[in-house]
Amino acid sequence: MSGSLTITSPQLPLRACTECDLISEIPRLSPGEAAHCPRCNHVMAQRHNKPATHVVAYALAALVALGISLPFTFISFEANGVLRQMGLTEAATTLLAEHYELLSLLIWSTIIVLPGLYLLISIYLHLGPLWGYTPLARRWLGRLLKRMQPWMMADVFLIGVLVSMVKVLALASIGFGTSFWAYVAFVVLMLKTSNVMDHDWLWTFIAGPDRPIRHAIAGQTGASQGMTGCTVCHAINDLGTGKKPRCRRCDERLHMRRPHSIQATMALLLTAVLLYIPAMLLPIMTVSTLGDRSPQTVIAGVLHLIGSGDWPIALIIFVASVVIPIAKIMALTWLCWKVYRPRPWRPHVRHRLYFMTEVIGRWSMIDVFVVALLVALVQLGAIMEVYPGAGVIAFASVVVITMMAAMRFDPRLLWDELSYQQDPSHEQVSSSGEA
Repeated sequence: MSGSLTITSPQLPLRACTECDLISEIPRLSPGEAAHCPRCNHVMAQRHNKPATHVVAYALAALVALGISLPFTFISFEANGVLRQMGLTEAATTLLAEHYELLSLLIWSTIIVLPGLYLLISIYLHLGPLWGYTPLARRWLGRLLKRMQPWMMADVFLIGVLVSMVKVLALASIGFGTSFWAYVAFVVLMLKTSNVMDHDWLWTFIAGPDRPIRHAIAGQTGASQGMTGCTVCHAINDLGTGKKPRCRRCDERLHMRRPHSIQATMALLLTAVLLYIPAMLLPIMTVSTLGDRSPQTVIAGVLHLIGSGDWPIALIIFVASVVIPIAKIMALTWLCWKVYRPRPWRPHVRHRLYFMTEVIGRWSMIDVFVVALLVALVQLGAIMEVYPGAGVIAFASVVVITMMAAMRFDPRLLWDELSYQQDPSHEQVSSSGEA
């Protein structure tokens, strides 16, 4: 189901796109429909059927699956008559025993703590309208949900499990326990919870309907009118003359553009480049077989997989660990440069490139999860053991810092110069059904 609506009616709600800053009218949407920005195609609003009921149902089921995945065997590993079983939490606790505390904390947070907290907060907020109570600290919790989303990596961890199993499949027999299948169900249900959440509906419950700003004009940018859209609840705010303005609806800090966005992004990218060198040169893990210790770098691991005939897995590791970090650093550097040298005009191409850097960045964590799993699983005494290397710390830092760089970059800067070159007042906002 699709259609379009010309920006003319003063009765429809207005919203400033958080990606390109164009103010548009949002058509009345039915469940399953989404409204896209007419300039950058960013999803500005999306409707779901019975969001409270569906979110609570999926989130509760996901929490049950997560609870089942904790106490039982996750993976079993048998080689030369020696059996080794590991639980889900051992991927982090083994690193803690090896004195890799920060890496252990990162893994704990991204695969268990943050996803579990996200589900609990989602249930607490969505039970409010179902049970007729007003949640405490609801604005703060609503903002927290938004901030946690990029750092939940349970799905990336699951792919890392499969990659690590392929690496050791030729050396031993692998078995998947109850915990593994429960965690698979948890990942699927958690993703479904996030997909069915209607953020507009949720913020209407938390803070009431968005009060329109009468002097806002659709078809013009927010910056040209002294306004900005909130990145959390999407309400349009008049910045006025306040030094530290906050959203009138959710109390989020507001900025016309993120302060020192380009400088901060470039500083983070430079740090990532400096860390990428030891991440590639230092071993990310050491394999000890019958007392013979063999350090492995990222590239050495890829070459080993190629030599073993595991071309698909080698390609996944190479793309996730080598291509994506370099491509992300180069892409963000180029985008920062084009903010100052925007000609020739290609804002749509640059915006798509920025969107890709946001989406793919966290998948570089696959190699970090592979190392954590192998260190926890392959502990067979003198026969074979795997130890973490210093390179895995540097590599994990590169992944985290490049993610922070993408978050610090303000995509609205890519469109600012264009705003003075054309009048988008006749553009249209589209309403289309979800795929």
